[in-house]
Amino acid sequence: MPYTYEDPKKAATSLPDTARPTHSSGKSYEELRKECLQKGILFEDCDFPANDMALFYSEKPNIPFVWKRPREIVNNPEFFVGGASRTDICQGDLGDCWLLAAIACLTLNDKTLYRVVPPDQTFGAGYSGIFQFQFWQHNEWINVVIDDRLPTFRNRLVFLHSAELNEFWSALLEKAYAKLNGTYEALKGGSTIEAMEDFTGGVAETYEMKKTPENFYEIIRKALQRGSMLGCSIDISSSAETEAKTPQGLVKGHAYSITGLDEVNYRGHKVQLIRVRNPWGQVEWNGSWSDNAPQWREVDPSEQKRLSQTALDDGEFWMTFEDFKKYFDKVEICNLTPDALDDDATHKWEVMIHEGSWVRGSTAGGCRNFLDTFWTNPQIKLNLKEKDEEHKNECTFIAALMQKNRRRLKKVGADLLTIGYSIYQCPGKEDQLNKEFFRYNPSKARSNTYINLREISQRFKLPPGEYMLIPTTFEPHQEADFCLRIFSEKKAEIKEMDGEIGVDLPEPPKPNPPHQETEEEKQFRQLFQQIAGEDMEINAEELQYVLNAVLQRTKNIKFKEISIFSCKNIISLMDSSGNGKLEFEEFKLFWDKLKKWIGIFLQFDTDKSGSMSSYELRSALKVAGFQLNNQVLQLVALRYADNRYQIEFDDFLNCLIRLENACRVFKTLDKNNTDSINLNIIEFILLTMNI
Repeated sequence: MPYTYEDPKKAATSLPDTARPTHSSGKSYEELRKECLQKGILFEDCDFPANDMALFYSEKPNIPFVWKRPREIVNNPEFFVGGASRTDICQGDLGDCWLLAAIACLTLNDKTLYRVVPPDQTFGAGYSGIFQFQFWQHNEWINVVIDDRLPTFRNRLVFLHSAELNEFWSALLEKAYAKLNGTYEALKGGSTIEAMEDFTGGVAETYEMKKTPENFYEIIRKALQRGSMLGCSIDISSSAETEAKTPQGLVKGHAYSITGLDEVNYRGHKVQLIRVRNPWGQVEWNGSWSDNAPQWREVDPSEQKRLSQTALDDGEFWMTFEDFKKYFDKVEICNLTPDALDDDATHKWEVMIHEGSWVRGSTAGGCRNFLDTFWTNPQIKLNLKEKDEEHKNECTFIAALMQKNRRRLKKVGADLLTIGYSIYQCPGKEDQLNKEFFRYNPSKARSNTYINLREISQRFKLPPGEYMLIPTTFEPHQEADFCLRIFSEKKAEIKEMDGEIGVDLPEPPKPNPPHQETEEEKQFRQLFQQIAGEDMEINAEELQYVLNAVLQRTKNIKFKEISIFSCKNIISLMDSSGNGKLEFEEFKLFWDKLKKWIGIFLQFDTDKSGSMSSYELRSALKVAGFQLNNQVLQLVALRYADNRYQIEFDDFLNCLIRLENACRVFKTLDKNNTDSINLNIIEFILLTMNI
């Protein structure tokens, strides 16, 4: 079926208006436009000013760019001239051909095109120098507004432009995408799939023809049923081969689109056919089943009509699936989310999204090569509930892991991290998997490779059940935000195993009366009395002296010194009388706690260096009675770990004291045991000062 141009206004009426405004003023496109019309001025975007900072961050332009509005370049500027087509996309002096290839694909589908490029924009009546575009970014659609000042040299556009010199939608789209990513320079180098996802909200798959799965025909059939965007291409071995024509009428290094898949009866058996379109609108395959091939003469006319087979030089042609796999090298599928599909689409993906972070010292554990920290990565439970219709005991899903905002952060030196993921079968309990689990259990599936792409995605088939997906960077200690998307054929569920907040602090035992004290307790009482004097109370400085004197005799623990800050915290925790000092009984209760905490610290100070890894903090605190989630653990690690992600004993002690103090104060205020409290400003200040 040849591509037909749809009236932009008609297409626009069916588009959902759900994009979030992003202009720093807080105003929407319509509000900004109305304001300009009322004032009789042309919009100037303060968020993306027309200067060199919008162009490059690592170099200066080698020619003098002049920013001009379309009306200053030509006499009769138009947003669209005869609709959107591939000829509207001509590359300028910027290495963003990946983006241009995606825009070319975008022009093949009116519904997706006019979601990204709202068509009711004009240089005619109501023009105010402002334009809007919509992009998908990490689980939401956002609205990007720009002014129409474009970089020129000698009155010609420097970057993306249309073959029609008075058509400007494509140049303005490129500017909006540059604004989204910080600068024009940030668009240098990338993957077509990256932009296709930003234009559709879809999730991408790439297939090399040499390694296609057995059910590849079925994969393409389902993708077309769901309205996914499909492209194919022939690899080149050098730039000289770009757009070189093969003897079969195919073009190398050129983006084709896949528009259909079917079977025909031919000489008593079924032949699998695929329909491919050259966006040039001409230059077609000349082999078997091409437009004028003899095979069509033996196909019933009704079959030809059903397949929309015509002998027009329109760039679209049929070929056998076997020839397709033989002559093409790569297929890219952008699977669309349900909100991007037409309402009458019969097959839709079930989509689940989780947004998370790798935080240095807490949840940035690296890949399985780093077992000691791997288990601390975010753990996402995947529950595959329903089997596929075509398979007896399999669930098909695509797992796509995307690192967020890396292109925008290019100008501050943030490169793409090397990312991947592993999938493990769960033992069934609602808890995080620990280090020992990963030591003895292999993964059931994983991404093919760790690679420095914005997103990696892969299709899997697993039996119904519960699995744990571990998204990671390759190296530990690398920070980034990420977005994990699961596209499944049937219903499924995902949930981060973040760890529930729970505290188990038993009431401390009452100390032995003097006549029942152990020899150790008698020595403590004697030392305490020497320091405290007759009133048998010690302040923070005296407590510091006692603790350091006692701990220095403890041979199995290495530590520098208990700080005065720690001792003040200890008194805050144990001082039941509120006089800022500790009596002997209070000190004795604390000493029992301290012995337990020393034992925990020694358990996790595996190399006996006097410090423990911040990644082990979750386990250490759990043994101490504190079950914390990732959010709290990240804060604790940031506060107490050093730049080597190590926590010394004094910091570990402070952490435990503050946690216990916070829990006890909260419990006191939560008189109705509702796990919530209401505080006024004075109560809040008193609470925080006590902690």
